[in-house]
Amino acid sequence: MEQEIMENIENHIHIDHSKSEVIFDNTNRPITLKFENVAYKIKLVKEGCLKNSSKSEEDKIILKGVSGIVSPGEMMAILGPSGCGKTTLLTGLGGRLVNGHLDGVITYNNNPFSSSMKRSIGFVTQDDVLYPHLTVYETLVFTALLRLPKTYSVEEKNAHADAIIPQLGLTKCKDSIIGDSLLRGISGGERKRVSIGQEMLINPSLLLLDEPTSGLDSTTALRIVSTLKGLANGGRTVAMTIHQPSSRLYYMFDKVLLLSEGNPLYFGRGEDAMGYFSGIGFPPLVAMNPSDFLLDLSSGILSDDPRVLSDAPKEDPASIKKTLVLAFKTNLAENLNEQLQESIDQQATEKLPDKKFSQWANTWWQQFSVLLRRGMKERKHESFSTLKVTEVLVMSFFAGLLWWKSNNIQDQTGLLFFYTSFWEFYSVFQGIFTFPQERMMLEKERSSGMYRLSAYFMAMTVGDLPMELVLPTISTLITYWMAGLKPSAWRFFSTLFSLLYNVLVSQSLGLAIGAMVMDEQSATVFALVILISFTLAGGFYVHHVPKFIAWIKHVSITQYAYKLLLGSQYSPGETYSCGINATCLVEDFPSIKTIGLGGKVISIVALAIMLLGYRFLAYVALMRIGVTKK
Repeated sequence: MEQEIMENIENHIHIDHSKSEVIFDNTNRPITLKFENVAYKIKLVKEGCLKNSSKSEEDKIILKGVSGIVSPGEMMAILGPSGCGKTTLLTGLGGRLVNGHLDGVITYNNNPFSSSMKRSIGFVTQDDVLYPHLTVYETLVFTALLRLPKTYSVEEKNAHADAIIPQLGLTKCKDSIIGDSLLRGISGGERKRVSIGQEMLINPSLLLLDEPTSGLDSTTALRIVSTLKGLANGGRTVAMTIHQPSSRLYYMFDKVLLLSEGNPLYFGRGEDAMGYFSGIGFPPLVAMNPSDFLLDLSSGILSDDPRVLSDAPKEDPASIKKTLVLAFKTNLAENLNEQLQESIDQQATEKLPDKKFSQWANTWWQQFSVLLRRGMKERKHESFSTLKVTEVLVMSFFAGLLWWKSNNIQDQTGLLFFYTSFWEFYSVFQGIFTFPQERMMLEKERSSGMYRLSAYFMAMTVGDLPMELVLPTISTLITYWMAGLKPSAWRFFSTLFSLLYNVLVSQSLGLAIGAMVMDEQSATVFALVILISFTLAGGFYVHHVPKFIAWIKHVSITQYAYKLLLGSQYSPGETYSCGINATCLVEDFPSIKTIGLGGKVISIVALAIMLLGYRFLAYVALMRIGVTKK
């Protein structure tokens, strides 16, 4: 079967370059994964009952001396109940732990984790973190362009994506969008295969998967694990966490590691597990799925079958777990340590030229261009959604009707302030939701070393420019002429520039708040407080701000943007009708006098400082995302 698949792939790909053997039947660099006495703990902060009471810290131990070895061509399953440390161990094996303290030795061909080794490791998270509006093919192509080294041409990278699709059985859904909970797309099993395909593009020697069958039916789960077994047969090392696999899945695993509260209870061949536990006095009381039996034992339960429950010994679960831990140390630990030592003696340590090894697969410009294309393709659906376009159009026409051909200076200044406030609020909230929604994707891709943060940030900034400025421009075109503002090209473009400048600065504030808080609800509350403060101190509602709080207007986006909009419509020395046969200077009108018509350069510079400053804060805040523990 595998040979037929590979023949189909070879027939599908037509590349003349000698280096472009697209999907490899075997891995180029087999990896033996070894972990010895791995322990992991985190600090928990406990607060007292009273607000002013002192905080105390205590260590929570998640892993307690876990050891094992997985060789090329083998597939290992990590079993255990929820909270036993399965995902933590797998994350540690992939070099992706962020917090806490990790002890023990984890080696890859007798080498510690390094940036060069990261290129040979594929890691599939439990949640399928994918862009919903991209198709299956687009998702794989963009991943190939970012992850495959620059020594490959664009055509060769596209060919990798083409070859992965039939190998993972994604041909029928190749042109279907991924979708999410609100957008209908491909099935859960197909999404999982796309996630696996993203990692397979780099032809990993070590493939780690966190709950790859979670939420899937038994048939789909069997298809996924069968695919992984085929990958292991190609000389790859495969390890996964899995929760309660069926019997068919269980017997596909070459090795099984059973955990309970961070302690190892069993490590060895899956088919030998039942015999081991029977030999130490814990035989299965009824014929049952081996994985169910192992999970019962790791939970301290001998049997939950109602036919034998009454005759079963009423042992305490904690006592059963303690007995099993001691049995492992007595019967298996010594033999496992001998296996680890023998593998060290037999296998030569591979020399890795880390100093010459580039941290990044592609240049900054290549990363930027791919991320720009991907970002614009995905974000255009959100920026130009029917709801948002309708909102802006309705608001624009309604404002135009309210201020229809208004010649009253009070009404006109009110319109300018409304425009300042509306687009400030709109843009801030647009920016706030950007990074919290992107967080999981950013964590996944940065922890894989896919691209530089600077390339991602600049691509997002440049890509957002046309999308964030289109709707304000359309709105200005509608309202400006309906409201009867000055019909001068200079005045119009000056007003448009001031408004778009306000949009960019406000979006920068939203990006900074979203990146620092990373919680949409908390960020929204925080932004509302700031925006209301800026609006009240903007010079339209309050003309005489008390000195002790007057500093707010100097950091208020609203005041500087409002000043620019006033300057785009009025000039010093200009007059308006203020009574019967009476004229007054525009700069003496109360709403304008408070702000003034001078100081445009200061306003432009102040907003420029805010624009760059807020984006710099956003960039610094993002630096903590996806950074793994060395």
